[in-house]
Amino acid sequence: MNNLILNFCGALVPLIIGFIWYSDKVFGIAWKNEIGFIDNREKPTGLGKIFGFSYVFGLMIMFFIPSIVIHQYHMASTLLGTEGFGIQGSEIQLYFQNFMSEHGSKFRTFKHGVLHGMITALFFVFPIIGLNALFEKKTFKYIFIHVGYWMITLGIMGGLACAFYQIKMV
Repeated sequence: MNNLILNFCGALVPLIIGFIWYSDKVFGIAWKNEIGFIDNREKPTGLGKIFGFSYVFGLMIMFFIPSIVIHQYHMASTLLGTEGFGIQGSEIQLYFQNFMSEHGSKFRTFKHGVLHGMITALFFVFPIIGLNALFEKKTFKYIFIHVGYWMITLGIMGGLACAFYQIKMV
């Protein structure tokens, strides 16, 4: 799958998961109680801006997540800037191509990407949300609702990236 198409499709994941996660049938009522939302009949305003920016932020995440979940990505980024990298037939390019032909498909499954996405949520997103929530005097329930959302969301985004993202070998 083309990386650009994958990124634009993967950017929908936070919106789709959020629609389900924050619905009244799942965690919506608990979340609304935690943020102090009172009137459920109130018509939401600014939805275009909210969903537009949500998509843009999802796109930013989807462009970045391959560098987190794909081990081979680090090989390419390590060699970037090395003289001859990206030049067909150069010694370093042949080294990279040989490495990728031997190891390029290792740990490149949806399941492995889910693992790394969830680990990212647990050890990166959780502390960030936790720190903000503590200073905002929010409850642990509030924290766990959001962290759970991000574990599922980043897990799916990581799975998509790991299984379908293509590292160009020039």
